[in-house]
Amino acid sequence: MVHETGYYDLLGVSPKASTDEIKKAYRKLALKYHPDKNPNEGEKFKLISHAYEVLSDPKKRDLYDQGGEQAIKEGGMNSGASPMDVFDMFFGGGGRMQRERRGKNVVHQLGVTLEEMYNGSTRKLGLQKNVICEKCDGYGGKKGALEKCSTCKGRGVQIRVQQIGPGMIQQTQSMCHDCQGQGEKFNAKDRCKNCNGHKLERKKKILEVHIDKGMKDGQKITFHGEGDQEPGLEPGDVVIVLDQKEHPVFQRQGDDLVMKMDIKLAEALCGFRKTIRTLDNRSLIISTMPGEVIKHNDIKCVQNEGMPIHRDPYERGMLIIQFQVEFPENHWLPEHLMFQLERLLPPREDVMITEDMEEVDLCEVDLNSQQKRYHREAYEEEEEGPRGGVQCQTQ
Repeated sequence: MVHETGYYDLLGVSPKASTDEIKKAYRKLALKYHPDKNPNEGEKFKLISHAYEVLSDPKKRDLYDQGGEQAIKEGGMNSGASPMDVFDMFFGGGGRMQRERRGKNVVHQLGVTLEEMYNGSTRKLGLQKNVICEKCDGYGGKKGALEKCSTCKGRGVQIRVQQIGPGMIQQTQSMCHDCQGQGEKFNAKDRCKNCNGHKLERKKKILEVHIDKGMKDGQKITFHGEGDQEPGLEPGDVVIVLDQKEHPVFQRQGDDLVMKMDIKLAEALCGFRKTIRTLDNRSLIISTMPGEVIKHNDIKCVQNEGMPIHRDPYERGMLIIQFQVEFPENHWLPEHLMFQLERLLPPREDVMITEDMEEVDLCEVDLNSQQKRYHREAYEEEEEGPRGGVQCQTQ
């Protein structure tokens, strides 16, 4: 039994969620609350990253399920990894050591249709990124003109001392804004006019994203070295995460496609011929023979008409069809013709009726009203308190 569910609640999954469900939940939340996209949600990003770090590790998850967050702390399994470490590890980046010599990865979510994943597609994606200034080669200004920052005395940080009470002082440290933490800066006349001494310029990059047949929701396409550039660092990667859009007809289950098909009662009993429009605009004809009965919610399949297998597109999964039988409305057939229909259908079961039996009427049920009534009665009963048991008197 799970001791507490805080981490599961943060990711929006149940305590019985599979590893894949936890990964999918973290992916969507991490992209939504990443500081680059939501600067004001840093704390939320930190919490969901820590929750994923615990629940994605079988040993940590087992310990958390047994004893909650306290057990993680006492068991010494709180690694202290930063949220960005967790994010980079998930999206194919690296840990702190890698980030020291490589720039940050840029993660972009790309909405794709089921048709694009079925047929394959090429999308052009325009991204704005930092590149090393061409005019000064990333130096920031005139060669040899760098001077020690007079504001921070070359330390790159500014220290402020503030008295907060009698005999009590507070010391705070922050990055020097004059030199951007570099400890050195150019005079205005020596700065590069193209990048204004920032060493970088903003440029638009067009990437061609090739979506292969059979790719799946959440699959990553990596463009190595296409991330933001920074002097002295190897550029990070641009990671494209595919986000599959909902389709009005088909739902995907692995390599299979699932759809629902409505058929009339006559078709269910007497056979039918119907067409299905595929994701590559072919028409499939499906049929049943007269006398082959299709029941409501029956499931049939067509082999090799599902999604193409990724990297083996000539092989495909199944097309699974769930049939929904439409019954006629009340009084659709005149009463004097009912006996003719009954003669054609399987015989009904005879019921022995005796005098001590009581006949009642069948009525329609409004499930919404019944549910509201049940909740209202439960609330009123809770307000009234327990009706039985021993009660104490105040003296």
